[in-house]
Amino acid sequence: MSRKGWLLFIALCVIWGIPYLFIRIAVRELPPPALVFVRTAPAALLLIPFALRQGGLRSILARWRWLLVYTVLELCVPWLLLAHAEERISSSTAGLLVATVPLIGAVLYWAAGVADPLDVRRLVGLIIGFTGVAALVGIDIGGNDPLAFVEMGIVAFCYATGPLVISRWLTDLPAIGVIAASLALTALLYAPAGIATMPSSVSAETVGSVAMLSLVSTALAFLLFFALIREVGPARSTVITYINPLVAVLLGVAFLSEPFTLGIAVGMPLILLGSVLGTAPSLRNRASPGERPSSEPSGPPAAPPAP
Repeated sequence: MSRKGWLLFIALCVIWGIPYLFIRIAVRELPPPALVFVRTAPAALLLIPFALRQGGLRSILARWRWLLVYTVLELCVPWLLLAHAEERISSSTAGLLVATVPLIGAVLYWAAGVADPLDVRRLVGLIIGFTGVAALVGIDIGGNDPLAFVEMGIVAFCYATGPLVISRWLTDLPAIGVIAASLALTALLYAPAGIATMPSSVSAETVGSVAMLSLVSTALAFLLFFALIREVGPARSTVITYINPLVAVLLGVAFLSEPFTLGIAVGMPLILLGSVLGTAPSLRNRASPGERPSSEPSGPPAAPPAP
């Protein structure tokens, strides 16, 4: 990659690895509905001008139903459940469980007929990855709320399903317009509950965490991600998904004194290895001699979920 590509890649690995830390801090004072509202509203206000400048909102109105489906799957449900789960589990565990999105996505895309066949390598990857999840949950569930793990499972499933909706029904629409409209719609849907549950005052630490979540990990992150796609292509851009969990674990241990549990130690390498193998291009589709191999991912490329 070019120097610019590497800088964008490193920046996004950090920017999309830190939300779990700031969500964990914010939910100490903000109820989940309020957190979703104050995160999405400023981000939408920042991204809408970019979408309007590129004409990315006009064509969306005709397919508002599918936009609503995508918004519910990618933002409304997972951001609420993620915040609720992080009230009871560590940010490290949350970040690592979200790393299962590529594994779930590989199965969903194969079942929907939009991905490569599941060859031996990818099947082994899926088995390794889900074994890592079983190890993480099985070892660490004793000291956590089981409901939080169920919620994180729903979060991962939603994150994996959202790109499938885009690839089937929204793929020809400008990405910046879809993201801006989804953030605005989420803010509107959560405005009543968010305002009703908003505390009268919060600490500067919470304000700073919300600002980082909204302005950096949401608005700025998507602008940088689109720039990264233009620089290196969608296939290489998705590698961010494998780095973010490592950042989340390291930050949780370093800044929140979260324990580096046996479940994380066993589950993390298995989940990441399984994700890499399980989402690799099928060996059956390797190029014949003299042809360049395809660098496209095994499923429809889409932006990694902004947690």
